[in-house]
Amino acid sequence: MSVSLTQLRRCSIAVDLGAARTRVYLKGSGIVVDEPSVAAVDIRSGALIAVGALAEKMTGRTPDHIRVVRPVQSGIVVDVSMAQRMLRQLLGSQLRRARLRRPLPMLRAAVCTPHACEPLAQRAITETLYGIGARRVEMVDSLIAAAVGCGLPVEQPEATMIMLCGASTTQIAVLCLGSIVAAETVAVGGEAIDHAVVQHFRNEHELMLPSQSVRPLHLMLSSPDPQLRSTDVQGRDVASGLARTVSVDTEGVREAIRIPMAAIVDGVGAVLRHCPPDLVADLTDRGIMLAGGSALMPGLESMLRQGTRMPVSIAERPDICAVRGLGAMMEGLVLPMHIDPLAA
Repeated sequence: MSVSLTQLRRCSIAVDLGAARTRVYLKGSGIVVDEPSVAAVDIRSGALIAVGALAEKMTGRTPDHIRVVRPVQSGIVVDVSMAQRMLRQLLGSQLRRARLRRPLPMLRAAVCTPHACEPLAQRAITETLYGIGARRVEMVDSLIAAAVGCGLPVEQPEATMIMLCGASTTQIAVLCLGSIVAAETVAVGGEAIDHAVVQHFRNEHELMLPSQSVRPLHLMLSSPDPQLRSTDVQGRDVASGLARTVSVDTEGVREAIRIPMAAIVDGVGAVLRHCPPDLVADLTDRGIMLAGGSALMPGLESMLRQGTRMPVSIAERPDICAVRGLGAMMEGLVLPMHIDPLAA
């Protein structure tokens, strides 16, 4: 790891700033924030109106003077000022209570960063956490944090493969001895799958879907019930603009989302091609661990199993694996494997 476990144990707060959700782990208290990374602002006065779940409900429903923004995209802070205001609103009361229980002389924070994060993006994340009172920020690769949160033996001399499925990107890596051996980032995530579903309805049924209809459709596609072959979907007619309901064949929707998911399977192959044969042999038995908020995308698990011929498993609570792994390292629950140098 780029940051030692000793440094992480000195941290009091762990943050996972994702494009879809923001999660915060407070030392001794567990996960205290799990909210959408969304803020609603009055553009006339600049006042912050809502953050989190309430702001997300406002998406597509606001008047002209209210703007709903997402200050984090692809795991990178694109609006530092708005991200600071959102975090302060989500976390302010939790930090005040923590300081009353145990005064902190200097607030240290640990944060997940995307793999191969550019220095400018690292600075934006650091500045964001400085805005909530942090005086030192330790950055941990989100792939390592997610692997720890899944319970994988990251520090052992054996290969483990993690796939972190986010809203905007999918990160794939093979880890061994606490480090990343090979990794790839694919620009396909939950949002790309949602876009494929929306485009399918527009092209095949001339129907515009509201954003709130896509997630329930995913849950329906994930249903193991073989009798569920069609469903009724409501939307806006492209030509007339009127509300219309159509009966949709679920197999056609599954075929539409297979196209972007094929890029994820190609990413797995690219990672394996950069791995030594011994590590690939380990992965034949252990397989791939899926984590991240989009790990439950319908058809992803079966498509990976067919495309790689390796076992595929989904972590327990895959959406919080990264912040849970950071919390475990912060609480001292992860023990490194000590390798003493040989005497000359």
